[in-house]
Amino acid sequence: MRITFLGAARSVTGSTILMESGGVKFLIDCGLPQGDDAKTLGLKLPFRGDEIDYVLLTHAHIDHSGRIPLLIKGGFKGEIHSTSATADLCAIMLADSGHIQETESEWHNRKNRRSGLPEVEPLYTVEDAKKALNYFVGHPYNQRFTLTEGIEVEFIDAGHLLGSSSIQVWLKEGDEERHFIFSGDIGNLDQPIIEDPVYFTNGDFVVMESTYGDRLHTGESFANQKEATHERSKQLAEIIDETFKQGGNVIIPSFAVGRTQELLYLLRYIVDNNLLPHIEHLPVFLDSPLAIEATKIFSRNIEGYFDEEAMEVVKRGGNPLIFDSLVPTVTADESKELNFRKESCVIISSSGMCEAGRIKHHLKHNLWRRESTILFCGYQAKGTLGRSILDGAKRVTIFGEKIEVRASIKKLENISGHADQEGLIKWLSSFNKPPCHIFVVHGEERVAHYFAGLLGSSFNYKAWAPEAGQSFDLLKDHLPVATEAKRWVGALEELKGLYQKLDHSFAQLEGLYKRLRSRGENLDKEVNSEAQRVADAVERLVDELDEVNERWGS
Repeated sequence: MRITFLGAARSVTGSTILMESGGVKFLIDCGLPQGDDAKTLGLKLPFRGDEIDYVLLTHAHIDHSGRIPLLIKGGFKGEIHSTSATADLCAIMLADSGHIQETESEWHNRKNRRSGLPEVEPLYTVEDAKKALNYFVGHPYNQRFTLTEGIEVEFIDAGHLLGSSSIQVWLKEGDEERHFIFSGDIGNLDQPIIEDPVYFTNGDFVVMESTYGDRLHTGESFANQKEATHERSKQLAEIIDETFKQGGNVIIPSFAVGRTQELLYLLRYIVDNNLLPHIEHLPVFLDSPLAIEATKIFSRNIEGYFDEEAMEVVKRGGNPLIFDSLVPTVTADESKELNFRKESCVIISSSGMCEAGRIKHHLKHNLWRRESTILFCGYQAKGTLGRSILDGAKRVTIFGEKIEVRASIKKLENISGHADQEGLIKWLSSFNKPPCHIFVVHGEERVAHYFAGLLGSSFNYKAWAPEAGQSFDLLKDHLPVATEAKRWVGALEELKGLYQKLDHSFAQLEGLYKRLRSRGENLDKEVNSEAQRVADAVERLVDELDEVNERWGS
């Protein structure tokens, strides 16, 4: 009976855990590493697809599901078990990921052809993603089933995303039996639309996430779901009201799956409860093809997934995500027309971190307008355009053009898909007796270490944050335990490491500049576009460093 941690171990993305019992090998998630994790772990799977018998999938987000098509390309012939809603969302999310893989490989191949280098294949294609759907087996929540002899499984609502689950697994190997809980991503309390996470009372081994294991969410807490919805909607309505009075637009960068549907729910509440009494018609444009498709899937998966408050709308004959003044914009031409409207409106568009997609066009047309508002409602990673804007950049570069940031920049508080430290501890405290061992995963290295140590030092749990590749025989091995809640990397040490990375990046950038300069004016459209993209990123960095120096320099 063995567990091996292959992704999201002392990191956040690429969740992949290999379980072995009685000659059967199965995965808990098969996620795609992203950002720095992709560089550290690589994108390829560390095993052949035909070595794996089953996959148990916690939810549809790409950092948990994104290598499933690659697994099938590698010869996987088994079954992928998830909730039915997760299977439906994977139909669009894996195809979208396949499209991204194709686009990136096309870009690399254009470069390689010019340099005489061999072409590269995409990690997988849209067609590969579509084939993967044939392997899915959908399940409802709270129904225990036999995966194969000696392995039983049950999906429990994790409250993170439509169809998201924690997974209970019971393993029997000879006379030995063990009960496992895989938390998946544990949802925050009182989120719109979906139920709160379900708590457990027992389990021998627990594998739990730690995304926000070192912090608490800011803002007020709520007595119940109704109060949370009302207060969040009121906050959103106040921002819209203030912006419309000035004659501006509210531009909301949003993740297409999950967060966008939560926003639609709040906007529907605003309309239904007349929170903007002097605005007779509230024009809201959903400008993301993926978000439009995801919203359709949410609307098809109501029973068994929506919470009591959302179901009240359904019982009245309505759809909690749809209202009369909501307009989906599917085509590029429809999207472009929004920037020539004279009336104020709300535009929800992706990508959520403003790195790609239609949102960049809306930012270009609204960031410089003092009367408009850019409203963030999700995490903005370091180095992204969204993070720069949220952190107070005075100007940014979009499509090669320097844009002054004059719009009001705001963040919608009290809306997060992950439980904070308090929520994680509450989830764990529901156990009647402490688990034999807790493996802490899905957190940045310093966060996972800290949270594992906190569980040991403050709550007397036996916990450990495994590293990628670490493997344990759960019947024989002496399992390591963290005993100290230590902040593993101090701010100055982290800055030192980043400075060294920056030094290396500048050396690479200098080489790139010399190569481009040697070609003089002979840059074709594609290369010139890429050079401009690099220039935009460098200019953004220079602007931010200038602001830091102004604030902290002597």
